[in-house]
Formats: sequence, structure tokens, C-alpha cells
Amino acid sequence: MRIRLLLLGVLAFPVAAASAQQPDSAPRFVTRLQADDARVTRIKREATTRVDSMAKLTQEVVDMLFSFGELGYQEVESARYLTDLLESRGFKVTRGYAGMPTAWVATWGSGKPVIAIGSDVDGIPKASQKPGVAYRDPLIQGAPGHGEGHNSGQAVNITAALALKAIMEREKLPGTLILWPGVAEELVAAKAYFVREGLFKDADVALFTHVGSNLGTAWGGASGNGLVSVEYTFNGTSAHSAGAPWRGRSALDAVELMNVAWNYRREHLRIQQRSHHVITNGGDQPNVVPQVASVWYYFRETDAPRIREMWAIGDTIARAAAMMTGTTLASSRVLGSAWPQHFNKPIAEALHANIQQVGLPQWSEADQTLAKALQCEMDVPQRGLATKVGDLDDPIPDSQKRGGGSDDIGDVTWTLPTVTLRFPSNIPGLPGHNWTDAIAMATPIAHKGATAGAKALAMTLVDLLMEPSLIAQAWDYFRTVQTKDMQYSPLIRPQDTPAVELNAQVMAQFRPEMRKYYYDPSRYATYLQQLGIEYPTVRPCGTRT
Repeated sequence: MRIRLLLLGVLAFPVAAASAQQPDSAPRFVTRLQADDARVTRIKREATTRVDSMAKLTQEVVDMLFSFGELGYQEVESARYLTDLLESRGFKVTRGYAGMPTAWVATWGSGKPVIAIGSDVDGIPKASQKPGVAYRDPLIQGAPGHGEGHNSGQAVNITAALALKAIMEREKLPGTLILWPGVAEELVAAKAYFVREGLFKDADVALFTHVGSNLGTAWGGASGNGLVSVEYTFNGTSAHSAGAPWRGRSALDAVELMNVAWNYRREHLRIQQRSHHVITNGGDQPNVVPQVASVWYYFRETDAPRIREMWAIGDTIARAAAMMTGTTLASSRVLGSAWPQHFNKPIAEALHANIQQVGLPQWSEADQTLAKALQCEMDVPQRGLATKVGDLDDPIPDSQKRGGGSDDIGDVTWTLPTVTLRFPSNIPGLPGHNWTDAIAMATPIAHKGATAGAKALAMTLVDLLMEPSLIAQAWDYFRTVQTKDMQYSPLIRPQDTPAVELNAQVMAQFRPEMRKYYYDPSRYATYLQQLGIEYPTVRPCGTRT
């Protein structure tokens, strides 16, 4: 007898930003999976067993990428290592995808369904940190590192994909697996170009994985913002700053006036917006009136139309700053963009059911000691690592959003049905984009969390390969709910190209020293062992200086 697992959910989220209540006539989605069918159950069990058997591979991938610590668009070693690994396992690899030297696409299989599986790979500036040490102790002072944990997601994807590859070959299951990296995600700079290049044009579903501190997923509109990332460059006239300043026209004055004007205008923008800037070029030296100056802005909002409105205001202020200073606005260059995220309800429900079956890892006393010691360092509640899987996250009405971060997976979510799996490889209560977020990321916490994530991902791949109705329901939700009143139009312009030169100078400065610390799995069982770190290395709570 075939037993059907019924997961029922009622849509309660507006597809556009206008209303906090779903109309009574909104479609109701019922996800029916034949997940208790004997064959499906057997294959899911085998998939998780295969993931467990690849725990050593998972650990090596996590530790290797951690040791590279590369910034966005400069993930040279990471790309070489991952593509060589996938080619050795039978995947066909295309390198330098969409005009980005470190981007690649790895494909295996044939026929439908086509499932695109992605995860980010880049690090954070000045986040170098010894893993397993619960206080500030950089490997290389000032160097980049994995201060978000992007070194772990490819391990999740690769082990899950290899588990399914073996099963698909034996069971003669049709389907195509596409693996890809989220390069330069910390710059929110690459995924729109993947979309434009056509990576997803034949794909049925996209599954994305991202490090977190619990095992979970969500559907509908996410709590964060989308954005456009723009660098404004002004041209002026140089002169001696003391001898003949009246002959100069300062490009830096234009930058500073733009920043002042934006700060005044920000008071009169919605509370959901987030905007911030850095001066990337402030001139050469004080005794020369700056001939060229640049400022880099992020404009964030909860939907694409409002992002465009903020961008237009920024353009207006930039032109006005140039007029006030007698300079010219030489260019406004888009360095990155991201649509707000909207995740697919039927697939999220199926993924959540698998997450509940997988559960959280068994954390050791050492794991919990490291987590609580770091939480003490950060002066947050010392609750340790998560021990209970959370509920399926429902969408947040736009009226209740209060802004937040961005991820360019948003562009993918508006291109085809997409979900993000968050897996528990990091410690709760950390600030994000910070050296503290690197501490767990080459320890047993990261290894166990990635294995748990790979199990949930592998089980969901089985659902998608063996339950055609799930993909049909996913597209029904995508067409009749998500994109009913909001259609995707990229924020990048036709003339925009990837800013692949970003971070090149920083990596050129630090890579020679960082290379000395690359992980060598042929000599050391783990990266902790290679570095000679006792796990965990902590100090008594309350001794932070």
C-alpha cells in the first residue's frame, strides 16, 4: 500500500509590497508527496547513509576552503580545488562562466528534472582567525578570512550531489544536476550575471544552501532587503592646495557634499530602507586638490521598485553635488545588485519535512564549550549550540519588515522556484561579517553541521527526482502567486559587467603569506591538527579585555 504524506499550508503573504493581508480568493497550496512509498523511503535512507560515508570528504572541503580565505571575485584557489574535485568525480565543468574568472558550472546527468544547486564561496575582509580559538587570534593580522562561513556550503552540495549521482546511476533515474558557486556574494555582485548568461533557463528548480546556526528553511518573502550597489566617480581640476586653491575644483568636495545630502535625505525615507557608503578614492595627497574621487553606495529596500526609487534619488544628489562644486559626474558604475528574496512554498514544505527527519547533529561537550565561551566573549546569552530544529519560517508582511541584509540569491528566486537550506555549521548569537563568525568554521561544529545539511539536501533531491508533482506545484506557486503581480527585471543594466578587479589588490598583498597556511589533507587529518590547535581553546568567562 502506498501511504501519502500530506503537508498542508495556507498562503498568507502578499506577492507585492502593497498589502499585509492575503485576499480571500488567494490560491491554497497543498503539497502532496508520496514520501512514504517504499522505494522512495529506501532511496532516501540510502542517500543519507552515503552522505555519512563521505564525512571525511565533507571535512576536507570545509577545511580546505577555510584555509584559502579568499575574497569575492578572487576565489582562485577555491575555484581550482572545487572544479578539479568535481571533474574527478565525473562532472563536466565550464570555467570562467559569465565573464567571471572564478565562476564555474559543473553538470552531470541528462534529461529532466534539471536541478541547480548553489552555495557561496567568498570570505570577509580582515576576518583572519584561528579556528577553534574562542577569542581574537588571527592567523595573519589584517588578512581576509571566512567570517561568515561560506567555506562550508560547497561541501554540503557536493556530498549530497555525489550521493544522488551514485543512486541515479544504479536506479537509472533521469535528471540533471548543476552545481555552481556564489562568487563575490559579499559584494552581492554575481548571481544576476548568472541569470543573464542563462544558467537557469533550462532548470526546473534551484536549491541553495547557506551556513547558519540551525537547520531550517523558509518560504515567501524574506525579512531582508534587496539592493543596488553603485560607485559614483567625480572629475575635478587639480591645483596646489595652498598656492592656488582657487584654480582647483575638488572632486572630493563633490563626494562629501553628496554624502551630507544623502544623510539629510535619509531621514525622510522609509524605515525599511538601509543605505551606507565608503569613500573608495579620496584623492592623492592633501597638498593637491583632488582631481578624481569616488564614493560607493548600497541602496537597500524591500522590493525592486523602491530600490530603483532610492537609486534615482542617489543619482539626482550626485548630479547636484557635481553642480555645486563645478566638477563633473564622470560615471555611476553598478558593482552589484540583488532582488529581494522570495522562496517557493511547496519546495520549502518538502525540505522542512526532510529537515525534521534528519534533526540536528549530536554536539560534543567540546563543541558546546567552544560555543558558550565565544558567546561569553560576545556578551550574549550563553545558550550554546542549537538542540532543537525550528519551525518552517513563514513570510513577513512588508509592513512589518524593518530592513536588513541582502543576498543576490534573490535574483535566482525570481527566475525559477528556489529555496534556501540553512545548515548548523556556526554558533548562535554572533554579529555576522566578523572574525567571530570564522571561529567554528573549521571545527567539528562546521563538519557535523555540513553533514546534517547534506542529508536534508539529498533527501529533497530524491523528492524532486521521484515526485514530479512537487515540481509542478512549485511552478504553479511561482506563476500564480509569486509572479502574479511582480515580474523580474534585473537591476543590472545591459551595459554593466562584473567588477572582477575588486579585491585584487588585497589578495595580492596577503595571498603569499596566506599560502603558507593552506590545508594539506595528505599530511594532516584536520586543519586544527595542521595548525596545532587544541580543541576547544577557550579562556574563563569574564576575562575579555
